[in-house]
Amino acid sequence: MKENSSTNTHQLVLAALGEDKTGIIDDLSRSVLHSGCTISDSRMVVLDGDFALLLQVAGNWNNIAKLENQLPGIETRLGLTITAHRPVEREHDKDLLPYAVDVVALDQPGIVHNLARFFSQRQINIQEMVTTGYPAAHSGTPMFSVHMVIQISASVQIATLREDFMEFCDQLNLDAVMEPAKNYQ
Repeated sequence: MKENSSTNTHQLVLAALGEDKTGIIDDLSRSVLHSGCTISDSRMVVLDGDFALLLQVAGNWNNIAKLENQLPGIETRLGLTITAHRPVEREHDKDLLPYAVDVVALDQPGIVHNLARFFSQRQINIQEMVTTGYPAAHSGTPMFSVHMVIQISASVQIATLREDFMEFCDQLNLDAVMEPAKNYQ
């Protein structure tokens, strides 16, 4: 359980999945508010008619428990499957530098796997990732883009990593950019 001793704040992470319909965010945010909690971070997307949400809420122990007790009713009311998790407080490594990676290529199998393997083999964690398939302007050729934020240890030679990454991307015919992430916590 994540706890800030000065404010006695606890965290709860919710994952929700189901058919998209109007009012889901309104209902969920109202439930969070009425339980006495606040939304501290969230990601939401509709993929081909399905709604997906990751939501981090904060509150005191009683308010978090109150929200957890409401989840079965919220699931039934909204037709969602909701999973709740109380994260364990972790020591944050101050020596990690956030870098943004953007890749664009002709759509082909394995792009995400190859990128994930490249960073995993170097003990670099992917903090965030968004992928999108789309038709190229004018030609309609299937394209694929990846945006990710990675955490690089300050002990890593960034120039060498960037050079290795660009060579790796050239071998796979991927256009890529790796630069310090702006406005990322």
